[in-house]
Amino acid sequence: MNRNTCTSFLAALFALSVPPAGGAGYPERPVRILVPFSPGGGTDLLCRAIQDRLERALGVGVIIDNRTGAGGTIGVTHAARAAPDGYTLLVTSASFTFAPGLYNNLPFDAVKDFTPLSMLTQQPTVLGVHPSMPVKSVKELITLARKNPGKIFMGNAGVGSNLHMTSELFKYMAKVNMPSVQYKGGGPTLIALVTGEIQASFFGILSSKPFRKSGQVRALAVTTKERSPAVPDLPSIHEAGVPGYDKGAWTGMFVQSKVPEPIVASIYKAVAKVMKDPEAVKKLAADGLVATATPPEEFSKFVQSEIVEWSKLVDEMKLTKISLGKH
Repeated sequence: MNRNTCTSFLAALFALSVPPAGGAGYPERPVRILVPFSPGGGTDLLCRAIQDRLERALGVGVIIDNRTGAGGTIGVTHAARAAPDGYTLLVTSASFTFAPGLYNNLPFDAVKDFTPLSMLTQQPTVLGVHPSMPVKSVKELITLARKNPGKIFMGNAGVGSNLHMTSELFKYMAKVNMPSVQYKGGGPTLIALVTGEIQASFFGILSSKPFRKSGQVRALAVTTKERSPAVPDLPSIHEAGVPGYDKGAWTGMFVQSKVPEPIVASIYKAVAKVMKDPEAVKKLAADGLVATATPPEEFSKFVQSEIVEWSKLVDEMKLTKISLGKH
């Protein structure tokens, strides 16, 4: 074998041994799902509900990493700064689309720093009160709040969270003065409601299920314009006293924007397999969640439209813009 032939042979052998750009071998080690909210909240519980199936679909372990604070922005910042190799996935809520209009100095760009990979679920949020409250409907809550301005406290999962913005929109549209109490996540907010530390709150339909069933919280309505099949007896806020109110919750998966397209496609394929699995769909539906697998291009358009809409609402509601500390 002459020198030229040997060189050509080695080059061909090397080409065969190296995976194509984008990593045909992906994934080769455990994948981390970064959840920017506390354990026990709806987003966290969803990730844990699909963790085993996602591990089987990807063929590697899946680690859930909760990074809480600042309405989810601390965790999202960690995700934005992660290596663009597809081994850090961000699963977050609608709070992702609130942040650009609510914060003055976000340490990330919601559009430029991320690739929206797929919506995972759509679901209503539930408005409820502590059982000691003398109200059994949205109209009764509004009437009581108007008679007692500033005396009924409404908890939420921190400034900029889905529960915060949902409650601010409710108070704005219902024209009530119900002071906000901030907690570090949906789980702590729900516990505060159960213990009577606060009188009212919005909460996730999944995380609140055992408390609703036990009567530890009294659910009044759902936030979507239509009733939820999971809680058909609960009216929508729209039909129960605040016409036009319609803000369902959602969860979605994102990756760092520089993750190669072949890896994005591999992750989406695995996610779609999980979210379309009949058993997973049935299990999530029982908890009030509509499983979905929205292709990256479609999900990206949705996310960008929500950012625009919520930025307008923040201005309309005259919410104070927030300046974040360094993190």
